[in-house]
Amino acid sequence: MKLRTFTRMLARTNTSIAVLLALACTSVAQVATPEKLSSSEKPIVRVNVMVTDAKGRTVADVKREDLRVYEDGVEQPIAYFSKEEQPVTYGLVVDNSGSLREQMAYVVASAKLVVNSNTPEDETFVVRFISSDNINVTQDFTSDKTSLFKALDSMYVQRGQTAVIDAVYLAVNHMVKNGKTADGKPRRRVLVLISDGEDRASYYKAEDLFKLLKGSDIQIFCVGLTAALDKERGFISKSKRDRASDFLKRLASETGGRIFFAEKVGELEEAIGEVLGNLHMQYVVGYDPPANAGGKTKHKIEVKVIDAPGRGKLKAIVRPERTDASAEGKKKKQ
Repeated sequence: MKLRTFTRMLARTNTSIAVLLALACTSVAQVATPEKLSSSEKPIVRVNVMVTDAKGRTVADVKREDLRVYEDGVEQPIAYFSKEEQPVTYGLVVDNSGSLREQMAYVVASAKLVVNSNTPEDETFVVRFISSDNINVTQDFTSDKTSLFKALDSMYVQRGQTAVIDAVYLAVNHMVKNGKTADGKPRRRVLVLISDGEDRASYYKAEDLFKLLKGSDIQIFCVGLTAALDKERGFISKSKRDRASDFLKRLASETGGRIFFAEKVGELEEAIGEVLGNLHMQYVVGYDPPANAGGKTKHKIEVKVIDAPGRGKLKAIVRPERTDASAEGKKKKQ
């Protein structure tokens, strides 16, 4: 597929998504006003939830009574439910290594589509990465789309030992240290990673990254371009493609984000469409935290969607673990 054709496809996708988001916003205004179902004065635990069908498509008509929330395996009464559109502070983390040479033009066009969906309240930064010594914030936090497009247009492929772990680690740190807004409005913090996921020579280990992520509220949406990676496995070792895919899946899973694999240009278009569908609009479920009799500071969270006739099996995607607010407070004082 030629780039010009792909760009036209993205433009049509952008129009369709804009219509869907407008309809979703209308739906929120009409029927999805926040439901507070508890008189407790304790701060409730708020959980971002995305719901998908069996084909991985976003489901936009879930109601409070469709959901069940569990903490440490025990069901919790839902104290708050809303389908919320919030401003987003996010980073576009884009792989510019040689393995993406043939796909780079499509990657840039797709990243521009993400930027083009920004609202005036959104803030975005752009990271270009190759090796550990070649990771750069090419555009810091801004709401100006022209500046973001310029940063994306400046991208080009370079040879080097890909350091995707380092790139995500540094992007998370950049978000945590600098991604604070003056308006005080609730907003989601997200990284959109576009990469084949193959790490060749990072300074940080994967476990260093996942430890850092557990201390943040950042969701990661991964667009995995793994088709060019070797899928031949050794006698006991995984193939390069499997290792990269597993890493990207874990990034999404442990942060309550999503993973999209795009082996063809058309699949890249669909992946970006799903990212846009989830970036601003997600369900928010709240519950009163149970008494912590065991003294635990980490708690497992699970949200399930109950089956309904004719709807098929639905999946709820959430961040799988939370830390007690008291433990977070002690951590910040240290």
